Amino acid sequence: MRRAYQWLFPHPLLTLLMAAVWILLQNEFSAGMAVFGLILGILIPRLTAQFWPDRPVQFHAGRMLSYMVVVIWDILVANVQVAWIVLTRPNSKLRPAWVVVPLDLRQPEAITILAGTITLTPGTVSADLSDEGHSLLVHALDAPDPDAVRDEIKHRYERRLKEIFA
Repeated sequence: MRRAYQWLFPHPLLTLLMAAVWILLQNEFSAGMAVFGLILGILIPRLTAQFWPDRPVQFHAGRMLSYMVVVIWDILVANVQVAWIVLTRPNSKLRPAWVVVPLDLRQPEAITILAGTITLTPGTVSADLSDEGHSLLVHALDAPDPDAVRDEIKHRYERRLKEIFA
């Protein structure tokens, strides 16, 4: 039964997400749109499953929801902080820095989520991933202590992603 379930739904969360996006794109909800969205949500992941050979085996969706809450909160706080910096400090008082963040993560999906999180948070941008995938280069708009930026990324985001993709 488990193999049949995995064959039909290789990415169950992606199936639901695609169905929801289809309904939102249609800008109206009807039973036909919901059924067609589910059909697309089943067929597209099934047809592309062969291109995802190393998908994560264990993924904790509940922890991912709490991670999303943390990220949204951090984005809101960082927006206010960056606005304050831009409005109150002259450019000469900014302390930009390049920060190398060593990674404990090894799954490409987790590293991608971490890099995206850093880039989505105002004031930081992930600029490069080392060839081996062992470190991430991050630019911070104002970082008087680059080590603190590195430690915050590792503690606030990477630690949680390691739990999600355990």
